[in-house]
Amino acid sequence: MNIFRHEFKMHLRSVVTWSTAIAVLIFVFVSLFSSFSKQAELLNEALANFPKELLIAFGLNGADLSTTLGYFGFVFLFVQICLAIQAANYGFSLISIEERELTADFLLTKPVERTKILTSKLLAALSGLTITNVVVWVSSFASINLFKGDKTYEAGTLLLLLLSIVVFQLFFLSVGLVISLLVKRIRSVTPYSMTLGFGMYVLSIFGDMLGESTLEKLTPFKHFDINYIIQQGAYDLPLVLLSLSVIVVSLAGSYVLYRRRDIPAMA
Repeated sequence: MNIFRHEFKMHLRSVVTWSTAIAVLIFVFVSLFSSFSKQAELLNEALANFPKELLIAFGLNGADLSTTLGYFGFVFLFVQICLAIQAANYGFSLISIEERELTADFLLTKPVERTKILTSKLLAALSGLTITNVVVWVSSFASINLFKGDKTYEAGTLLLLLLSIVVFQLFFLSVGLVISLLVKRIRSVTPYSMTLGFGMYVLSIFGDMLGESTLEKLTPFKHFDINYIIQQGAYDLPLVLLSLSVIVVSLAGSYVLYRRRDIPAMA
């Protein structure tokens, strides 16, 4: 039985849905850039009068919407939220769906080690996320070059933004997986994935509002802060390494927990 192929087929419809939705989001938002850029000074002046808390909530604090990357950074925040929920959804459902539908015992009766089962499931989920990643890349470059007009942008900085997606997705996938293995049973993954995705985003907002650096260390929305990457043309390396550490610990913990987990059987 090819576990990878079976798992990938299970994710395929979801991958197509998420990829299409994100591609449309990018295209529609970026297509408005030419209208924004014509009145860039007025727009920036208007934003300067907005409450700081509101600007932080929408990732506009310190952003310059008159520039191509400044505007795309605003769009990319919504892309990040979508990617976080998608990856978390796959992480939470990786093991829980079979336990919920009481089909896990059938899988585990096959002559396949649990380590191999989990690895196959992870690779299938990662393949789905990679497809979404590719769609984001293509949509971003195509939309920006189609609607930037006479504006220019630093391609290297855009690459940094898009490259951050890989670690960003892995964070939510691995954390979702390890949480699902710590919980006795997950009846629906949607509340968990929405809570994790939006929860991490809200945490980054509160960190900015309160000026609390400790909160920044807990969420990848700050590990890969869009405005920081655009303004500095680089990653905040200590925070990126923190994200990678969480991923490694979560994955290692998931393998340990899955090997020891009592799987509910069909009566």
